[in-house]
Amino acid sequence: MMDGHMLLSNLNLLATAPGGVARLRELILTLAVQGKLMPQDPGDEPASVLLRKIRAKKDRMIAAGQIKRDKPSAEIAEHEKPFELPSGWCWTRVADICTLVTDGEHSTPQRCDDPSAVPLVTAKNVRHEVMNYTVTDFVPQEIAQKCWQRCKPAVGDILMVSVGATTGRLCVLRDAVEMVLVRSVTVLRPAQSGVIPDFLARHLMSPSTQREIWSEVKQSAQPCLYLAKSAALKIALPPLAEQSRIVTRVEELMRLCDALEAKGQLETAQHTQLISTLLATLADSPSPEALAGNWQRVASHFDLLLDRPEAVDALEQTILQLAVRGLLVPQDPADEPASALLQKIRAEKDRLIAAGKIKRDKPLAPIAEEEKPFGLPRGWEWVRLGQIADNRLGKMLDKAKNTGKRYPYLRNTNVQWRHIDLDDIKEINLEASELEEFRLFPGDLLICEGGYPGRCAIWNEPDREMYFQKALHRVRPRVGIAVQLIALSLESDSKLGNLDQHFTGATIKHFVGQALDRYLIPLPPLAEQSRIVARVESLRRLCADLRQRLSASQTTQAQLAAALVETASA
Repeated sequence: MMDGHMLLSNLNLLATAPGGVARLRELILTLAVQGKLMPQDPGDEPASVLLRKIRAKKDRMIAAGQIKRDKPSAEIAEHEKPFELPSGWCWTRVADICTLVTDGEHSTPQRCDDPSAVPLVTAKNVRHEVMNYTVTDFVPQEIAQKCWQRCKPAVGDILMVSVGATTGRLCVLRDAVEMVLVRSVTVLRPAQSGVIPDFLARHLMSPSTQREIWSEVKQSAQPCLYLAKSAALKIALPPLAEQSRIVTRVEELMRLCDALEAKGQLETAQHTQLISTLLATLADSPSPEALAGNWQRVASHFDLLLDRPEAVDALEQTILQLAVRGLLVPQDPADEPASALLQKIRAEKDRLIAAGKIKRDKPLAPIAEEEKPFGLPRGWEWVRLGQIADNRLGKMLDKAKNTGKRYPYLRNTNVQWRHIDLDDIKEINLEASELEEFRLFPGDLLICEGGYPGRCAIWNEPDREMYFQKALHRVRPRVGIAVQLIALSLESDSKLGNLDQHFTGATIKHFVGQALDRYLIPLPPLAEQSRIVARVESLRRLCADLRQRLSASQTTQAQLAAALVETASA
């Protein structure tokens, strides 16, 4: 059984697990309402005596005409009791410890625009533990007087949402503000000198009571907790003195949770900023020599920096930036420069044009200096995609016009970053004369034209026949161009937001063919392309392994935290 001591002993585990502070808050309330948060005092007057005093007080109020006579509550059977109670506690129902259980106006009161009139409080004004009057309608004073004959909330009342998706959300009314309620808000008025409002409120917030509330909610277009169900909610009632100690202790622990939550958010923000700053020093390194020094300084702190999957994601993005800038692997002066490779590609295209095998391509605009986002290593060249690859859109989907046999095809939803999802494949009608035009072959790069423009993956299924539709570009690199390099450049620019400048459309973005042909690629020598691709794939495998181990660690921590909460509730 977990008690307050065990709670504090496991505080670090609970607080640092994913979603841990929220679970910690639930655990505190669970321990509080079960009497496990702190030891009992045998000298306290037992709750059974307290209940008799509350009953006597209510009878006097009834006799004086201050409250209406309440109906006797149903006895709580043994099988209804969710847990055992400590000595001096007893089970009761909300109606037995409150002098008022009612709700607001069932018909919409007349409203007015006078902000000095009486606020009309609805479910949206009742926030978690606090009232919010920011968005409030108003009712005239004379209308409010009539509404108050049914219910006039007072300081110390508990206001609880009883209609809608936030049913069960509640707060203690602490301000002496006159207000009119609507039906969606229930008022519970704890018996004075018998029930501390904050204790009852915390009990109602506890996981066990929230589960009971939702088990009694009538599910319809608008979920609703009827008054009779609110009045019948079960309460584990401690002696009055212990109620006070529990409230004090819960408040202390909730403030600790607030601090842990703020610390966690601050640490997360600080960690993100630190990762961003340090990895930026790598990506901005002006030379391989500078990168080596920067890498050494950052790598010495990897055990602290790479402590969560998001940090590994940031590192992987930095690896892409280093790759496309020529900083990931050393240059070899003996490599044939990219300029010579471009001349060979141009010569081969001219030969195919002369032979009538391909159409003459339209000249692409020269690359201006201001277009180049960064400097390149010796032997590299800036090129436009249209210079080094053929690009075309897929087959238009038109059931009325498309004829021929049925063939499988890819949509943009099938193309994810670095992989193609083959779980949901549709079919399209194609004529025999269209098969070669729209057939995919290993090494083809598929790029989303719309949906998520720029997202891309390489087709690598030599034994599977597949075609593609018009929402995708098929980019087929010329000899001497590693298709992976084009994919790396697109992914890096996409993650950095640099692809957006190439898109058309105000709301729905498109990456049209002409823009794709003009897209700039930093091109290394052929031999270096292979070295870059191999290094990126190697580092990505390491990142994937690290990310998996960190995720597994977080999962284990979350499971341990959940087990602690379940132990407390057992």
